Parts: sequence; structure tokens; C-alpha cells
Amino acid sequence: MDDLVQFLRDRLDEDERAARRAGDSFRQIGETGVIVATEGDRAEECASANWAGIAEHIVRHDPARVLAEVAAKRQIIDRCVSAQIPIRDDWSTDELAGDVLAMLALPYADHPAYKPEWHP
Repeated sequence: MDDLVQFLRDRLDEDERAARRAGDSFRQIGETGVIVATEGDRAEECASANWAGIAEHIVRHDPARVLAEVAAKRQIIDRCVSAQIPIRDDWSTDELAGDVLAMLALPYADHPAYKPEWHP
């Protein structure tokens, strides 16, 4: 499980770095699907799309949200690593923690360091 935990921590570090490089936040302007990254009082067009759905997706996954998700996932990993109390006679928190960690790794299954045996 140590390899899986380190794999997850490495991916979250990458996600955090990418989010921090992306800037402050994004917002959608009007119906055109234009996305604007804001930095203090300055705004720049950083992407535009013919489909408002693309703009909405980018806005919903802006850097602030990614950073919040990274923080939450780190807490989940820490709780799973420290889990030691049995839940039921036939199912321990160690098993639950292993399942949760394996599921957290699924979005990164296409990463070259992902091990097939981690697949839940």
C-alpha cells in the first residue's frame, strides 16, 4: 500500500503545481463560452470555445477548485493511512482504506507509474 500512497501523493503534487501555474480563477462571460483568467484587477482571455459546455467545464474545474480537491484528497489519504480500528468482524478499516486509495488512483490509471494490481 506504501507504493500506492506515494503514487497518489505524487499525482496530487502534480495537480497542485498545474493548478497554481494556471492562475487565480476562471469565469465564463456571456453566452459565447469565453473564459477569462483573473489576476487582481487584470483580466485576460485565455480560451474560447464554440460550445458553452466546454467553457462551463473549464470554469467548474478552475484552479481554486482543483486546489480544494487536492487538499480534501490528501486528508482522505492521511485518514486511510492511519485507519486501524475494525469496522465489522469480517471487514477492517485496512481493507476499506485500501479500497478507497485504489479508487482515488483510478483517474490516474493512464499514468505510466500506475500499477495494474491497484485496480479495484
